[in-house]
Amino acid sequence: MGARKKRAGGEGTSRPAPAEHARKRFDPSQLDRTVIAIPLVERMARMEGERAAGEAPPVHPVVIDLNLDFAGGREAARQFVIGLVAEVVVGRPSRTNRAQRDTLLRRLDRLSPAQYVAASLTEAQLTRLVEGDVRQAGGVWQRRGIYRIWPDFEVRACLTRSGMTVKADAARIAFNARGNGIVWAVMDSGIDVTHPHFATYRNLDVAAPIAHASFLGDDGDDPLQDEFGHGTHVAGIIAGCAAAASAGRRREKVYAAHGVREEQSQLPMVDVREVREELCAMAPECKLVSMKVLDAAGRGTTSAIIRALQRVHEINQHGRRLLIHGVNLSLGYDFEPEWFACGQSPLCVEVDRLVRAGVVVVAAAGNSGYGYQQTAFTGVKAAGLPLTINDPGNAELAITVGSTHREMPHRYGASFFSSKGPTGDGRNKPDLLAPGEKILSCAAGAKKGGILARQRSAGSPSRRRVGDAQVQYVEDSGTSMAAPHVSGAIAAFLSVRREFQGQPERVKALFLENATDLDRDRYFQGRGLVDLMRTIQAV
Repeated sequence: MGARKKRAGGEGTSRPAPAEHARKRFDPSQLDRTVIAIPLVERMARMEGERAAGEAPPVHPVVIDLNLDFAGGREAARQFVIGLVAEVVVGRPSRTNRAQRDTLLRRLDRLSPAQYVAASLTEAQLTRLVEGDVRQAGGVWQRRGIYRIWPDFEVRACLTRSGMTVKADAARIAFNARGNGIVWAVMDSGIDVTHPHFATYRNLDVAAPIAHASFLGDDGDDPLQDEFGHGTHVAGIIAGCAAAASAGRRREKVYAAHGVREEQSQLPMVDVREVREELCAMAPECKLVSMKVLDAAGRGTTSAIIRALQRVHEINQHGRRLLIHGVNLSLGYDFEPEWFACGQSPLCVEVDRLVRAGVVVVAAAGNSGYGYQQTAFTGVKAAGLPLTINDPGNAELAITVGSTHREMPHRYGASFFSSKGPTGDGRNKPDLLAPGEKILSCAAGAKKGGILARQRSAGSPSRRRVGDAQVQYVEDSGTSMAAPHVSGAIAAFLSVRREFQGQPERVKALFLENATDLDRDRYFQGRGLVDLMRTIQAV
């Protein structure tokens, strides 16, 4: 496309987009008065430069800031600009485009806040929009509807954000709590050894007698392959890091997949976005041991999990030496009181035994905290359900983790799906909450394939420009994502408070005592939100 021309109406000029990996310095001209904001100009130039021949022009989500000096007032400016947008998208009103235009007008009106108009437009449409506004004003400022057009900046849901929620980022800065020297077993569907997230700190390189193992009973089954994709996602929350590009260091572009729904039809789609910031796990330098207990469909048996727990006993010589410091169990099954006394199932007994041998065990509470109840007055209705903690979360000594919002736990409290206490025998569970909603972590296997099979959203790059292989991160939700936040936080804690290694019950007490109370019911939130920084400072 080359150098940019002067913008419509003489409102300023733009510059070519800076080199992708150049260190950005403050440039006073960034504050120059323009109608189309310079960050948007640079984004358009970059995307146009990446567009392949014959590919449709990219669509840019924008926020149009209204001119509050508009003669008819703010609402009049809003309706005027909505009309302009409709005109550049579908043309002037006519009998042939009336239905399409009316649909667009209603959508723009619904999605646009009071002082803004939100739209998605190509560069050519944006140019015509500004030119049309300038032309009809005839040089009179009070007749101009548009003050400024901004990019509709993406709000990213990722580990950097959920890490802030549990204060893992602050602990890394203040105490260098990075999980160095700690080993954590992930009992799940395997871990994809080829994922670059685990390359920076060689998280999957372990030395004998520690070894990755499969407990599925199939000869040759590889614990460092993850056909289902769940274990890799869980592992990426505990440890590993995808470093951001910086001065003197380049990296291939990395993309993430986010599940979205099409505005009109509510059709599930996938939104593919470039990851432009560092994605660090809770304890980026922690070593991981893959103990594969779930198959390619995400199914397993309690006997396989018990064998894996016993393997940890063997590696640690039944407590004589501590080589594996913790276990993450983002799995489980519904507790049935007809089978066992609560907390006394074989799986729960083995969990408690391992904890008494010096190993921290973190378990997901389960996703069965929401269902249907029937009353004489209301009939059947959806509601949060008590007494829904899953095994092995019912184990007395396990740290049982429920889910909360990734960034705003105080506002939203426990996730609606998060299993709720008390246990079947009246004990307080869950123990803690951690982020578990729309958590971004490593993509692999069926989890990755499932979301990428969806149609891409209008704002996503085409598959020709960004292939599925470049999508390395994906969102997922559940207490399965909450539990590894706590596992990673404890691994980070043990790496700087080493005197507590081998004392899992004391570690549990410290994390519960220093959790942040979200002012929710005890059987919803446990003791509250895990707080790594406060726990480190407490000792």
